[in-house]
Amino acid sequence: MDARLDFFTDPTAGKALKLFMTVGKALKDSSVPAATQELVALRVSQINGCAVCIDMHTKEAAVAGESLVRLNLVAAWREATVFTEAERAALLLAEEGTRVADAAGGVCDEVWARAAEHYDQEQLTALVVLVSFMNMVNRLNVITRQPAGSYEPGTFH
Repeated sequence: MDARLDFFTDPTAGKALKLFMTVGKALKDSSVPAATQELVALRVSQINGCAVCIDMHTKEAAVAGESLVRLNLVAAWREATVFTEAERAALLLAEEGTRVADAAGGVCDEVWARAAEHYDQEQLTALVVLVSFMNMVNRLNVITRQPAGSYEPGTFH
């Protein structure tokens, strides 16, 4: 499959990608645990069907030491026993934040309160920005049919 656009050769995309990298760096530098960030990025990407992001975040998480069991169970996290309560709250926030059209009111108060039990204001901000950022990147990749499978960990660090 060939991508509809080549983000690495287009001048407008090049400018935007530099800004995206700045956002990504700010998120990585937040106090949200790196494992939680990768799990959230992976779950949002699964919901949106963004193969290139699923490829990237699965590989990055594995290189960072995430277990294959946990990575394989992200899509079924509700039934899995391998996630902490904090991770479960972040994954629920990510799902409702991604499925805003389905949720009719966005993230409900119960889900927000559950996340707030585990994360402080700075971390909640980082999680909200991460979910929003991943939804944007997923859409860019899905719309332009970016191919997946060849991502090398560390490419965007």
